[in-house]
Formats: sequence, structure tokens, C-alpha cells
Amino acid sequence: MVRARATVRDLRRQNRSVLLSALFLDGPLSRQQLSAGTGLSAATASTITGELLDEGLVAEAGSVESDGGRPRVLLRVNPVFGHVIGVDVGETGIKVELFDLAMAKLSAVDLRLAAMEPEPVSALIAAGVGEVLAASGVAASSVLGVGVGVPGTVEQGTSAVVHAQTIGWDAVPLEKMIRSAGVEPPLFVENGAKTQGQAEMWFGAGRGARHAVIALVGSGVGIAVVSGGVVQRGATSNAGEWGHTTIVYGGRPCRCGSRGCLEAYAGAEAMLGRYREALGGKESALDEQSALGALLSSRSAVARRVVAESVGYLGAGIANLVNLFNPERVVLGGWAGLALGAGKLDEIVAATAEHALRHPFGQVRIELGRTGPDAVAVGAATLPLAVLLETGADPRSVRGLG
Repeated sequence: MVRARATVRDLRRQNRSVLLSALFLDGPLSRQQLSAGTGLSAATASTITGELLDEGLVAEAGSVESDGGRPRVLLRVNPVFGHVIGVDVGETGIKVELFDLAMAKLSAVDLRLAAMEPEPVSALIAAGVGEVLAASGVAASSVLGVGVGVPGTVEQGTSAVVHAQTIGWDAVPLEKMIRSAGVEPPLFVENGAKTQGQAEMWFGAGRGARHAVIALVGSGVGIAVVSGGVVQRGATSNAGEWGHTTIVYGGRPCRCGSRGCLEAYAGAEAMLGRYREALGGKESALDEQSALGALLSSRSAVARRVVAESVGYLGAGIANLVNLFNPERVVLGGWAGLALGAGKLDEIVAATAEHALRHPFGQVRIELGRTGPDAVAVGAATLPLAVLLETGADPRSVRGLG
């Protein structure tokens, strides 16, 4: 008897999830469209949407003419049911953005990071959350969750722990530290490349693909591997450390302590480092993003050589992804990836072709990300939404508020 009740409850939750996902990703939709698109019966779709309307989670969004009958009411996830916050923890700054449930950005703040240490990072995240809430007039109690995209591997458990060797973080209890710094809503911590991957799969260049690799090139390098529509995390959430695959045996030292890693050649920090070395060690007064922009726009022979080499290394790295994962799509994102790809995508694709096996290369499309430089923050904001869509339940009730 208990098993039967659990089965009915699970089926009902699954049906809520299916309908909510359809409304969020493809809405507004009519009840008839929901039934046809999800495979649920008209009666089931009508019953569940009625419940969701009563709860305020779904709202009417106008109507469309039907064939000979009354106009059909359109439904969507209610934008004002709650809010979500996305945080992008970079190596030089932290971006915090607040969205409604239609993913309309309501407020945002960029904060400079003086030290990449857990305590100041946690404090700055809390300060940024407070700033976006104050700027928008949104109460913390209306926030379904705060998603945080970070460098390194995130060990998920009762509380997220971050391992980020390149920045000296070893088993940092970041979720607890952010909570202690004053953030009240539920917290969701994930690797930044994976949050970018989710943003591109939901809203950007990965949409519609079942097998994709979303590459993040910023100061460092990482990927999200999507297989069968699911982000692959590996045995300990360490899948996706593409930046620390070897591209040159015995090559340049990498921040991780190894040598010859892709990140030591294709990350923004590495590109600028190789450029400085070519100029005799001359330091730039510019910040990293401005310095990379200057490098990419320079017409000097040294700059062109460093950029051409970086294109080659990145293409060889993408070829490894093509050979290993046989994706339908490779999406190049991250602020440095977008900057490099804006003028060099054809060359990156050509370099990939030189190093990839012909057959898998012939099946893949390589393109730039469409969610822009905010992709990590946008993807982080979808982490609490993913709980809502996957369980059909408010993340505040699932994760708690304290």
C-alpha cells in the first residue's frame, strides 16, 4: 500500500516537472499544446495546470485564436512567483545578477576581488547579494535560491565543498562560508564551466542538442560535457577539467603544478604571459580583459604570432574533445573565448579540422556561445530553477532557508 502511494506521488511529481519544464523553456503554451508536446493526456495536463495556477507558480499570458472554437488561453511560468540570483566567481572579480522567473535581469553588480581567498570571496558574494536585492527592492524571502559558479571542482553533499588547485583552494567549505557571511536563501554551488554549459543548453547555442561540449575560456579553461541531455560530472564531479589535459608533453608550467596543460597555452592568463615573455617580460598596466583586448587588436608581428599560436593550441584542444566525445556541437564561450572567437572562429575551426578525425569532425558544428559574458552568472541562476523544474517543488521547501 505504501509503495502504491509512493508510485502515484512520484508520477504526479514527474508530470508537474514535465509541464513546468515545457512552460519554462518553450512557453507561453496553451493546455492543448502542453498535452501534445509532453504526451500527457488532456485531462492530466488540465488538472496539473489548474493546481499550478492555484499555487501561483503558473500564470495566464493572453490567448490565441483556435480553429473554430473559443480562443485558447496561453500559460507560462509566473515571472513574479519568485526570484533567482546568479553569481559568477572569477579570478579578478565577482558578478552578481538578480532575475525574475522569466529570466529578466532586474539588477546586477560587478565587484572587484582583491584576493582570491575563501573568506573575502564569501564576504563579497554576500555583499553583492545584498546590493542587488537593495537595488531592486526584492525581499530575500522571495528568492528561490542563489546559484554560485566557481573555479575548480565542487564536491556536492550536505554542503558544497570546493577543490580548486590552481587558486590554492583545498576542500574549502564554501557553501557554509557564504551562509555564515549572511546569505539567507538556499545556496547552490557548481563549477563555473558547468553553469555556463547549462545557460547555453537552455537559452543559447547548445539548445536542441543532445550531445554537446560547452567550452569556457577565461583566465583558465574548462568544459561542460553534455551527453543525452545530461551534464556529465564523473565519479567525484571532476569531469570537465579540459584545461588540465596535456597538450604539450613536458611543456610550459601550469598553475596546477603540472606541465604542458592546455590552460598553460590557451587560457587568457597564459596567452598574456607568453606575450610578455616575447616582449622581454614587460608588464602591462591594464587589467586582464583589457590586456587581452589590446593583444588581439595589436598589429605587431609578436602579437600576431602569439594569437596565431593560441588559435592553434585551442583548435588542437577542441579536436581532442571532438575525438573523445563525438559531440553534435561544440560551443566556445567564456569572456576570453568570445573575444578570441569573434575574429578568429574560422581559424579555430580550421585548426580543429587539422587535428581531429575526419568522421567525427564532419558531424560537429563549432560555434560561439550566445549567452554572452554573463553566461556563468545566468547559468548559476538556473541552478535553483533546475530544482523547481526537476522536482516540481519550490527550492525553498526542498533546501530550506537556513
